[in-house]
Amino acid sequence: MNLQIVDAPERKRFEAVRDGTVLGFAAYQKTDELMVFTHTEVDPSVEGQGIGGSLVRGALDQARSLGLRVLPICPFVQAWMARHPEYVDLDYRRPASTVTD
Repeated sequence: MNLQIVDAPERKRFEAVRDGTVLGFAAYQKTDELMVFTHTEVDPSVEGQGIGGSLVRGALDQARSLGLRVLPICPFVQAWMARHPEYVDLDYRRPASTVTD
């Protein structure tokens, strides 16, 4: 069965779920404008299978759909975002553009 990334707001985390089993999670704190990722964890038995990357991508896509910026305190989320420039616009630490025409 396919991996699903689901928001579990009661636990303040996104979860990577396959066949009803949670394989990993990305913990967060959320405000009206910001989602702070504090910790990401993947079950050691499935490390190296892309679970963490899928989890972060799904969580960031959800943040984007909600119009939230992201503060990646978690080193895994920071590193993943650094390797995926298509998500740099979500980074709260990124200075606002001062480009003018």
